[in-house]
Amino acid sequence: MTVSRRSALACAVALLAGAQAVPALAADAWPSRPIHFVVPFGPGGANDLLARAAADGASKVLGQPIVVDNKPGAGTIVGSDIVAKAAPDGYTFLISSAGVVSNSMIRKVPYKDSDLVPVAMIGLAPSVIVVPANSPYKDLKEFVAASKKGAGLHWSTAGVGSTPHFVEGMLTSEYGAKLDVVPYKSGNESLSAVLGNQVDATSEASIVVLPQIKAGKLKALATTWTKRIAAYPQLPTAIEQGFKNVEIAHWAGVHAPAGTPPAILDKMAAAVDHAMKDPALVAKLRAMGIEPIGGTRAYFARFCADEGARLGKVVKATGMKDE
Repeated sequence: MTVSRRSALACAVALLAGAQAVPALAADAWPSRPIHFVVPFGPGGANDLLARAAADGASKVLGQPIVVDNKPGAGTIVGSDIVAKAAPDGYTFLISSAGVVSNSMIRKVPYKDSDLVPVAMIGLAPSVIVVPANSPYKDLKEFVAASKKGAGLHWSTAGVGSTPHFVEGMLTSEYGAKLDVVPYKSGNESLSAVLGNQVDATSEASIVVLPQIKAGKLKALATTWTKRIAAYPQLPTAIEQGFKNVEIAHWAGVHAPAGTPPAILDKMAAAVDHAMKDPALVAKLRAMGIEPIGGTRAYFARFCADEGARLGKVVKATGMKDE
């Protein structure tokens, strides 16, 4: 081999090694500036609260501030699209919810599902099925049985594809409940309709309804998660009442733009997991009706896949589509 050929080969090897080292070096240096968590909801809800708890805890681990940016709109599509199109450099993340796996099933979205990758589970607020305080129904069994008589009962939602809409879909497609959906623009409006006796029932995040339930303004029939709520353990799950396929919660996780270096994703997942294991934060969130979870990237990826499969069955069975 000539000197010139040896030099060229050496240069090629050096370039290749350099190219492979760039992501590693970037990950080692990350984070070197503030990180942004994009929340696709307005301030004050379960997703926003979990985002801020995770941001506070993870920032202490990572040594950089994490700024929470609220970008509500179009059933979480506005915020999701911002992150899907962001640079995959580890400085922009989405605080995801069920919409990240279900939106493309029921409406057109300006990005591909694969444009967003799961990073970490933060936690969840179990959904609670509620009726007016003076409602005659004592539990979910009585409510479903009553709905099958006559014209049925009215059920409010926060719009197409919202968690209350999926709960309604589970009850009607799996258990024959007869529920007339009354869509509102937000969860607050939907819940106000129940409080004002304008509709018969809805479901909403535990953090939102527990204060109203404890004050006697609403009656709880069931929680739709797999176990009872730590802050209100007397309320049975839907599963305990015989509705084994009524399983959904208001959850929050972290997604990143596709192409973000795996080492950065691992660091963020570890930071969020550490935050969700902090005893003081766990006690604070559980007292509000929120279950902190955390976990690995692999765990959250499995969770999202399972959630997509379950919700996909409901979409298919009900024909749920954005109008």
